[in-house]
Amino acid sequence: MASAQQVEGGPSEPSGPDLSEDELFDVLSNERRRFAVHLLKRSEDPMEIGAMAEQIAAWENDIDTAEITGNERKRVYTALQQSHLPKMDRAGVVEFNKSRGVIEPTSALEEVDLYLDVVQGNEIPWSEYYLGLSAVATALVAALWVNAWPLVLLSDLAWTVAIVVAFAFSAVAHKYYSTGMRVGDAEEPPELR
Repeated sequence: MASAQQVEGGPSEPSGPDLSEDELFDVLSNERRRFAVHLLKRSEDPMEIGAMAEQIAAWENDIDTAEITGNERKRVYTALQQSHLPKMDRAGVVEFNKSRGVIEPTSALEEVDLYLDVVQGNEIPWSEYYLGLSAVATALVAALWVNAWPLVLLSDLAWTVAIVVAFAFSAVAHKYYSTGMRVGDAEEPPELR
């Protein structure tokens, strides 16, 4: 399960040219398009469709680019050329010159700062973690309010510091985790880590 969230930038919609939140999520609803966004955000120059298809095929097959077969590359190339890149072009996220085979990011893509909250296996989403931490802190405060033993062995100030440290530690861990999950920041897309 993965969800995309906008970070840093205030409003819930990107400030690019007429790109609605619905269009953005529609573009990001496909893994190949997310891989293309990742590659374009990492590149300072326009990208050729062949190079993009090669890297995406390698990621999809969990192999090095030197190991991909012609069929694997062609399958991705065809899908990008016929479906994904035209859709991204219509949404205004990229400028796709089909005759030259070149893809350029638009200001809409450049201004979108996304991270993926990838939840795998038995992990819980950060929102549920913070909800649980808040419930524990509330229960702790209630127990302190009624002077429950053994909580009274420490002062109220010590418990306050413990609660603040728990939230601060959680916030630092969340910031570290989410920074590594931003699209375009690392060598590989967040879904592959």
